[in-house]
Amino acid sequence: MNIAITDGVSLMPPAFEDGLDLWSSENGTAGSASYDGASNAALVPADADFGACLEMTKTQTTQKLRSMGQTPIRPGIYLQIRARVKAIAGNLPAVRIAGYAMSAANVHVGGLVEGGPSVALSAYGKVETITAIVGSGPRGGVDMVWGTAPAYGHFGLDLTGQTGGVVRIEDLEIIDITEAFLREMMDSVDVRDFGAVGDGVTDDRAAFAAADAAAAGRTIVVPEGRYLIGSSILIESPIRFTGTLTMPVAARLALQGNFDFPSYTRAFGDEELALKKGLQALLGYTDHNSFDLCGRRVELSGPIDVAAISPDVTSFSNRRVLTNGQINVIASSAWTSAVVTSQATYAVAQPYQLTGVANIANIPVGARITGTGVGREVYVRAKNLGAGSLTLSEPFYGGSGTRTLTFTRDRYILDFSGFEALSRFTVDNIEFLCNGYASVVMLAPAGENFQMRDCWVVKPKDRGITSPGRGCQNLTVDRCNFLSNEMTVRAQDRSSVCLNVNANDAKIRESIFVRFGLTMIFNGSGHLIVGNHWFQGDDESAATRMPGLVFCQTNVQSAVTGNYIDDNIIEWTNEYSPDPDFGTGYSFGGLSVTGNTFVHINCAPWVTWFSVKPYGSGHFLHGLSVTGNVFKSLNGSIERIEKVDTTFAALDNARMRNVVFENNMFNAVNQMTVNPVMVQATISSAQSVWTVDGAAFLPFGGWARNVESVVTVGAITNSGGGKVYTLPYATVEQGATKDQITLSWSEAVKGKVNVRLRMDTPN
Repeated sequence: MNIAITDGVSLMPPAFEDGLDLWSSENGTAGSASYDGASNAALVPADADFGACLEMTKTQTTQKLRSMGQTPIRPGIYLQIRARVKAIAGNLPAVRIAGYAMSAANVHVGGLVEGGPSVALSAYGKVETITAIVGSGPRGGVDMVWGTAPAYGHFGLDLTGQTGGVVRIEDLEIIDITEAFLREMMDSVDVRDFGAVGDGVTDDRAAFAAADAAAAGRTIVVPEGRYLIGSSILIESPIRFTGTLTMPVAARLALQGNFDFPSYTRAFGDEELALKKGLQALLGYTDHNSFDLCGRRVELSGPIDVAAISPDVTSFSNRRVLTNGQINVIASSAWTSAVVTSQATYAVAQPYQLTGVANIANIPVGARITGTGVGREVYVRAKNLGAGSLTLSEPFYGGSGTRTLTFTRDRYILDFSGFEALSRFTVDNIEFLCNGYASVVMLAPAGENFQMRDCWVVKPKDRGITSPGRGCQNLTVDRCNFLSNEMTVRAQDRSSVCLNVNANDAKIRESIFVRFGLTMIFNGSGHLIVGNHWFQGDDESAATRMPGLVFCQTNVQSAVTGNYIDDNIIEWTNEYSPDPDFGTGYSFGGLSVTGNTFVHINCAPWVTWFSVKPYGSGHFLHGLSVTGNVFKSLNGSIERIEKVDTTFAALDNARMRNVVFENNMFNAVNQMTVNPVMVQATISSAQSVWTVDGAAFLPFGGWARNVESVVTVGAITNSGGGKVYTLPYATVEQGATKDQITLSWSEAVKGKVNVRLRMDTPN
């Protein structure tokens, strides 16, 4: 920058030989006294050192010399005034550059420093160079800081000290030296100025650190090149990349000044690597709690093993958020599931372990286990190569024994299974375009409070959210949309599972799940499934329907509230019990199903919406409330809403208690399910024993175990028409299937009664 060049501004004061009337002995303003004709000033045409110059005798305490020209002063511009001076005779004075500040209104601007450093002349004939810098800002090296009020100045010299001395002065020079301040004035520093090479071989880490230290809030500039950063580095200042970085996998780049995906993309020149490095930094330091994709789309060609890119992190429990973008999966062999078949031994006494595992080295942690006696969504939580054993996410139900099992390791966009534990990680406002190639998230073996909110999951290949252990404690899914890759597949032929939970206290709220093989499967207790819509229908007629929400623990202490449960079944099992027969403790209980809308479309009439499937004998219900729901079948009616799946065992009807089915609404359901139920019995010919049958209403084929009330409707009369006022007594569990009661009267009577009976004991 030089305004004499860029703006054509004249900075140089006039030469002395152009006339001393252009030089003032006062402040240089119009009308001030000049040196033209002055007795103490004369032109010297040819000095040996200066050529044409001014010779002046000092006659005043402060002898002033000011150009009467107006040298412009502009904000951000810095001018150097320079003069060469030598003493000729008499007393030796001191000399300084001086000026007089004037506003645009031609008024003196007071209160400013108007003189530069003073230089004492020490010998006759010795040439001294006198300089000073004037400018608007208080920068290092600026002698006269004038701010923005002055519009121009009159510049020259002051002679101070004793009078009587004679000096010669070369023509003054004023130049724009703003460029000397550019490094300080500009908003950036260049890493090359601190030794960065950018050849991809030399370790430039020290240069980047030095540039960051010098930036002091300015932006670091990384020009074109390939810069090797050999170890982890924290850059506090904003940084702008033209060149790119190369770093070891374990080395962390923490861009504290601009921690977002676009910055990491520019840093590495590769979107996939940028996402990995951003996640690595997110889990590596605490200055930022979120990594923002800034609405960008990331093309991903392989799974992200988050633990592998953060090898110095074994567990993490501070809140971290991946937010605001789209991840698009690109086809590659990296997404292919690994499948291993192996023989292993299971013992009920060690329910979470497989021993004697053949080919164990090839079985990865996070593999899904299938085989005889294995429940759904059982995973390898850990393995011990030396002992040849595997730790399971859940026990098997099939008893002890050696069996051949299949281990399938699906591939996930975000795979946290390599950590020991991960807590308080949130995925927010991310669209996962899986394109049928990838699953979405595998959680860590331990941890809590993983959250997915406001996300879209489109066409996951196998799984949505998978927990291979207890990293799903307090899992939260809020306002998400999950669309399966099996939209055109018959419900019974689908294999995908949206999410599984092994621990407690999951919250699944206000989310949509479309056409998965199985939407949700839960172990543990304390779950809240609220305000969701899950749909598992297909285009078949007289179709079967599959489980959509599965509870795998007997006492679940959970609520299913206000959901739209569409073309699927709530199934309740104990398939994670190593000894599934009932012994002591709780059986099936602690479940509230309230205010939901249940729909079936084009279903076979035997399809239900609620199924209890005990995997062992002796179980019963002891705490189930199904209230305030709407059940509706479209394009054909169904028989009833509930059933017991007796594939393995039936329920013990003699032990049922605290089961409530009431205030529900039924549309195109042939038989309502109610408990307790009011049954009206009308006997038209006098009988002493009346049989009342409530079997059709009672849930799960239950027995008529209790009578809460018997109310006569109108008169009870004997065979002669006389009124009978005595009450009957009830006998429960009558009939071949114990689903009837009898009312015994004191004599043969006829009439009508309302009987309130139930298939359980109320507490």
